Amino acid sequence: MKFTAEQIAGILMGDVVGNPDAEVSKLSKIEEGSEGSLTFLANPKYKHYIYTTKASITIVNKTFEPEEEIATTLIKVDDAYLAFSKILEYYNSVKLNKTGIEQPSFIAESATCGDNIYVGAFSYIGENVKIGENVKIFPNSYIGDNTVIGDNTIVFSGAKIYSETIIGNNCVINSGAIIGADGFGYAPNENGGYNKVPQTGNVIIEDYVDVGAATTIDRATLGSTIIRTGVKLDNQIQIAHNVEIGKNTVIAAQTGIAGSTKIGENCQIGGQVGIAGHIVIGNNVKVQAQSGIARKVKDNEVLQGSPAITLSDYNKSYVHFKNLPKIVKNINDLEKNKWE
Repeated sequence: MKFTAEQIAGILMGDVVGNPDAEVSKLSKIEEGSEGSLTFLANPKYKHYIYTTKASITIVNKTFEPEEEIATTLIKVDDAYLAFSKILEYYNSVKLNKTGIEQPSFIAESATCGDNIYVGAFSYIGENVKIGENVKIFPNSYIGDNTVIGDNTIVFSGAKIYSETIIGNNCVINSGAIIGADGFGYAPNENGGYNKVPQTGNVIIEDYVDVGAATTIDRATLGSTIIRTGVKLDNQIQIAHNVEIGKNTVIAAQTGIAGSTKIGENCQIGGQVGIAGHIVIGNNVKVQAQSGIARKVKDNEVLQGSPAITLSDYNKSYVHFKNLPKIVKNINDLEKNKWE
């Protein structure tokens, strides 16, 4: 699909400087721009590329004034970064604008589907499933019995959503995500082995939640594992049974959260963080990457390390970590001198 500079300026409420009929059909970085591509300039560090870019159209801030001759057509807007983000969103909506039921696919007779949905080939939708309006389920997806999916939600290829799961409106479930698998529940038996504890609960995902590729969210043993409104989960995260994550919390890749832990609202958790089970983490907490959390965390704490301590204490301690060999040598020298 092609767009002219004039059409893009209309979408962004911007002004064209150059050829209003310049056409683009793809997006690019400014340093990798080619004929027929649309790019943007927001960071001053990349300003020199605008004089060499081969992109047909470049979105810039209204304050930008070229100091040399340029070949690219400009679209001037109040905020070039925000405007390009808007174009990306528009581009995605066009690219993903599929409707209809592809074959072969299976939809149980007891399932109900809203208007304007898309179901890709080789997908399975089980008994008593309820799917809202404008939902898109891409090929090779599995939707288990009694699952509910709200309006405008997207389930990408290969996602597996187990039975009884409830997913809200405007969510994104990326490829390979598994929602509602059994929690890790086993009880030791008299023979030295383990008996599986049935996991009879479900997963509830509220509105505007993004679940990254290959992220797993286990069903509760009893009750629900709950992901609150606005949560953003990166790829390859493990969320165990009965965990609850508060509104607008963001969690980076490879983080693992053990069972029954409660995480508050507006938290920011870095990559490869390990969080022990049955603890409470407050609101507005920030956890640096590769930290280990094994205790209750109060509101507004900033933590780093394993076991994690406050960031200020960690930074003070790190000075000594680096000098540890020297400190040990000094202590040994003192001990030696003491006995001489």
